[in-house]
Amino acid sequence: MRLGAIVLACLLGLCLSACGGGRAGASTAAPASGASADQPVTGAASTFLDRYTTDGGRIQRTDQGGDTVSEGQAYGMLAAVAVGDRRRFDEIWSWTQKNLQQPDGLLAFHWAGGRIVDSQPASDADLDTARALLVAACRFGEPSLREDAVRIGHAVVAHESAKAGPIEILLPGPWANRDGKLAFNPSYVDPTTLQALAQASGDSRFEAVAEGGRRLVDQLTRPLPPDWASVNAASGQVVPVAAANATAGPGMFTYDAPRTLVRFAADPDPAGRAAVARAWDVFKETHPQDIVTEHQTNGTAVGDAHSAVTLVAVAAAAKAAGDTAAMTSLLAEAQQLNDQNPTYYGSAWVALGRLMLTTDRLQPCRR
Repeated sequence: MRLGAIVLACLLGLCLSACGGGRAGASTAAPASGASADQPVTGAASTFLDRYTTDGGRIQRTDQGGDTVSEGQAYGMLAAVAVGDRRRFDEIWSWTQKNLQQPDGLLAFHWAGGRIVDSQPASDADLDTARALLVAACRFGEPSLREDAVRIGHAVVAHESAKAGPIEILLPGPWANRDGKLAFNPSYVDPTTLQALAQASGDSRFEAVAEGGRRLVDQLTRPLPPDWASVNAASGQVVPVAAANATAGPGMFTYDAPRTLVRFAADPDPAGRAAVARAWDVFKETHPQDIVTEHQTNGTAVGDAHSAVTLVAVAAAAKAAGDTAAMTSLLAEAQQLNDQNPTYYGSAWVALGRLMLTTDRLQPCRR
């Protein structure tokens, strides 16, 4: 049964049309019974929370030494608000504020051994946190959370964006502006969150950053986006590069880039969805068990490693291209692969992929 056709259950009285929690967009299949149809979505989110959240609200990467990164806190907040778990949402946000949030509102990237070990922020975590707060403001009836989100958003624009020729782009962090070369990570751009921040704040700069991200992702996705790129600050010209600090290629589609497909497959603007739909041509004739993690951006497979995150990304490409049956099947394959060998990153994106691609549970509400 296609998840895009399912009418999602109104769990815990949280079926608020303005906040999400219903089914995804257009449907061509018959509705299914609510609770059983919703279980793969809520189950994946709850599994991530159960597996990686400590009692104090810290998301620990148990397969990476038990440390914590700001993206993990954001993933936990997104999962918790999506399933209406107010207690864990509050705990995770409280821990994040006390241990990671800096005076400017942005979040320190890396915490380990009881302290911050890297205070640089990462814009993907900052935007994901803002998104979780925007959704929670409506779902939990707490307007102050919207104010928290907008504060983070304004700090992102102030410290994690830059002008590149005629466009505004999202930087991965304040460190990324170096001698006329701007580091760019396509997977950090979330057009849905940027548009929601524009609506919540009335600040058009968020829309400009979203549009700049769309333009760069469209240029880079040929047919796969790279993990990293470099943008000429004077001209806006963008090229794939080998790593965050590199200025030359080749760019590769490995562990970061799959998130680009998910975020842009859920873009409210059809231009964003069209940019990543072309990635489906790389994978549509390949059996899911044969889809490997690493690829050149031209689609050539490299190595023999497999990742649940890659399968979620391919599901996103299928959705962007209009193949919802393939999307549903690929999400199930991703879930199965991660169940066999659970990882923090895989568990997070199995949950977020289901939430972003098949529901509107993480759709920020309007004021």
